[in-house]
Amino acid sequence: MTQPDVVKPSPTPAKRAGDIEYFPAGQKTYLAPLPLPTGAQPYCPYISDYNDIYLDFGGGMPNVFSYQANLGIPFMCACLIGVGAPLLLGLGFALMGSGIEKIWEGMTGAFLAGRWIAFNTWLAGSTMCFAIWLYHHLLFIRVIPTRFNRQRREVCFMLEEEAEPLFVPWESLSAWVVQEQAASQYGVVREYEMGMGFEHEGEWVRLEFQCGGLQLAIAHWEAIRGYMEYELDELKAVQDPLELSGPDDPPHEGLHTFRNARARLHQQIRDKEVGWVYGFFWYFYHVMTLWTLPNRLVEWEIKRIAKVGRRELPDAMREWSEPLPPEQWATPGRDLVRLSARVNALSKRFPRKPITEVFAEVCRGEPR
Repeated sequence: MTQPDVVKPSPTPAKRAGDIEYFPAGQKTYLAPLPLPTGAQPYCPYISDYNDIYLDFGGGMPNVFSYQANLGIPFMCACLIGVGAPLLLGLGFALMGSGIEKIWEGMTGAFLAGRWIAFNTWLAGSTMCFAIWLYHHLLFIRVIPTRFNRQRREVCFMLEEEAEPLFVPWESLSAWVVQEQAASQYGVVREYEMGMGFEHEGEWVRLEFQCGGLQLAIAHWEAIRGYMEYELDELKAVQDPLELSGPDDPPHEGLHTFRNARARLHQQIRDKEVGWVYGFFWYFYHVMTLWTLPNRLVEWEIKRIAKVGRRELPDAMREWSEPLPPEQWATPGRDLVRLSARVNALSKRFPRKPITEVFAEVCRGEPR
């Protein structure tokens, strides 16, 4: 869940796809403007609405993994303290040659001494995870996602404290990936952020969020770009890369994705694609994350969001989202078509070349 903000003053130098901006802790790599094809496999879990007119980015939908983390991490920590520590102590006594009675006495003592610590650890961890969940749940209701209209080829940003939305042409929108690294006592820590934005009245309106890596950020951008350029026409292609939803299943995660994943696991074991060790750890992971409870909670939260409703759209944004007759649909600019063809040709010629270097080579010599 992400919300646009404003940076003052606006960055002055004009950027384009392939440019790299260095700073002491890392670098910022630009993917747009122009929105050139990246060739990446599109993937984006932050899309909350999708149709033939517009795509909403930044709203997202509740997902199973967040519930697995919020429920499973406190539970696993409590199990390690309450059960794991006594088992390790018993193993230590056994290796030292102690008798069954002494081993049992030591394990029982460790369990009685650690049970309240385990309970308090679970309670504190669950309370903290609940606060995190509540914060993000309220954002689903309060935040108006950034909307991409492919018929108009425009993007609509809605700032939190503003009454009216801001519109920007799609081909002038900037997109970038920030790569930062810092030294810590555990080694070098790398962080990645994807961002989109544009200049408005001397200020920089931007939307930034953390992601797992450079290629993942490019995949998020490719999902948006592919939609705007009519290369993607279904949400499943960008939100269900593991194909855990059947043709008759709802588009969001839920109990059906668990059942489909388990059925696939059993089929893979029968086909000898994976072994019993993989199957054991699959079941162990889901037991430690409370089995199907995360999936059921996702379904509950989606129903609750639908019942409460999201924040009402401004009149200007609602009118802007209405469909246009086909003869009024905007078309790609000549520069975008020409440079996209050059990117595709160069990527086909040098398939191992990083796409950011391809962008830089294609855009070299082009006016800013």
